[in-house]
Amino acid sequence: MNAATDPPLMSIILPALNEQDNVQPMVEEIEEKVLSQGVSAEVIFVDDGSTDEMVPRLRELMKTRPWLRLVRHQKRGGPTAEMLTGFRQARGQYLGTLDADRQNDPGDLVKMLQIIQSGEADMVQGDRSAHRRDNWVRRMSSWVGRKTRALLLRDTVRDTACAARLMKRERALQLPLHLRGMHRFVAAYLRMLGAKVAEMPVNHRPRVAGKAKFGIWNRALPGLRDCFAVRWMKKRYCVPPIMDEPRADAAQPAIAPPDGE
Repeated sequence: MNAATDPPLMSIILPALNEQDNVQPMVEEIEEKVLSQGVSAEVIFVDDGSTDEMVPRLRELMKTRPWLRLVRHQKRGGPTAEMLTGFRQARGQYLGTLDADRQNDPGDLVKMLQIIQSGEADMVQGDRSAHRRDNWVRRMSSWVGRKTRALLLRDTVRDTACAARLMKRERALQLPLHLRGMHRFVAAYLRMLGAKVAEMPVNHRPRVAGKAKFGIWNRALPGLRDCFAVRWMKKRYCVPPIMDEPRADAAQPAIAPPDGE
């Protein structure tokens, strides 16, 4: 693949904020577990206003990796804005996301790609439950969020907060990511649109560098508010499926006579 001209099979979007010690190991792991497996991919870091050395380090990595890209926000927009920017910039047939903190395993995206290409799903959502490596506060906030979504939205996806996910491009571009907080409801919204969503157990590792950006107060409370917003949207969704009914007397296409007649 010519990284400059040929569209890749997969675009991997990594929202990032002050992850200077994580970007190089993450890039190298993606190189080993995705590109070296024969999957043509581009990697897009979306910088949401970092103040550390992350951007200079990414620029240095880009010098020898034409498939590595960096997009920067002029001011902080948050996780939903980062996802929107990444999806708009992506050129791949399949769009995936990972956290830039190295807690997600890039190799899981290759397994997700196989599921989608087999026709089993339009999107695969990662599930960290069996290998969760977070503290009890984050686990508890995830549990509360899961129960709230099930109650208000009838959302049965177990780990919708897991950043490891992959979807078809056309489905990704249907997401209303111009609305703050919608990154929490990717699977639920696509199911509302009729997409086939599968869940897959994924690897999860403890954070070894940098600081977590979200805790119980800036996750649980905004998440509850956003649940009511998505519930409002679901109740007003009004795009029925269309069934084509061909006419029995439909005109047949004209056939040009042979030359000379």
